[in-house]
Amino acid sequence: MDQRAELSEFLRSRRARLKPADVGLPDFGRHRRVPGLRREELAQLAGVSVAYYTRLEQGNGQNVSTEVLDSIARALRLTDTEHAHLTHLAKPKAKKKRAAAARPQKVRPQLQHLIDAMETVPALFLGRRLEILAWNRMARALLGDFAAMEPEERNMARLIFLDPNARALYLDWECKAIEVVSVLRLCAGCYPDDPQLSALVGELSVKSDDFRSLWAAHTVQDKGHGSKRLHHPLVGEMTLAFETLRFPDDHDLSLVTYHAEPGSRSAESLRLLSGWGVDEVANADVR
Repeated sequence: MDQRAELSEFLRSRRARLKPADVGLPDFGRHRRVPGLRREELAQLAGVSVAYYTRLEQGNGQNVSTEVLDSIARALRLTDTEHAHLTHLAKPKAKKKRAAAARPQKVRPQLQHLIDAMETVPALFLGRRLEILAWNRMARALLGDFAAMEPEERNMARLIFLDPNARALYLDWECKAIEVVSVLRLCAGCYPDDPQLSALVGELSVKSDDFRSLWAAHTVQDKGHGSKRLHHPLVGEMTLAFETLRFPDDHDLSLVTYHAEPGSRSAESLRLLSGWGVDEVANADVR
């Protein structure tokens, strides 16, 4: 991916979402020709010259200091995740990132044993590109029979945008889709030279109008926990909490677990689901 273009488009998109009133500036209404702040307004807020900020927004961030990036992040009201993404785009660590992106991700056998022991909790491991690297029996029963898929199909982004069953399964599909695209955006900032990620983004952009639109929004977020409303064809609607856990020795590997509030209807639905065989669930055409 073109790192300069990514930096330029990200800054433009963040500037466009801010209104003058958001930062205490006067709004001249119909006389404004830009949807958000002007470059000179943003530069003033960040304490840099207009020429300097213009060069940065044009993708020339090679020599920008951490202090300037911090000032621009504050002026743009960036979240911590967006701030980190801006830093990755402006100050890439090319050699290190290229080497890391080239290494295939694997799940240690001990980690597979761990999730297999979680007999009532759906759990799966995701890679940096949202590859589904490992899963337990309950994850197959809840989210899809990953073992029956071709290896290249085992990717959460592909399932969300290319599998029609995902739209039926995730009742808040749009929220899930935004989360997926946001994670891929973060990955693109960290690993701009990753050919597999570029191929995935290209494929999804061609095959899904929804993905193409969300990708153009440059949204980045890293949601570590929350809840999901699912509609399972065997046990009906469930509200499940999810937790995303990362490991000190591999920050690109994520363990995602799902659980229900004790004593709730969703907890009972999970219990019922755990009693079904995976083959029976697969025959209900759940993915």
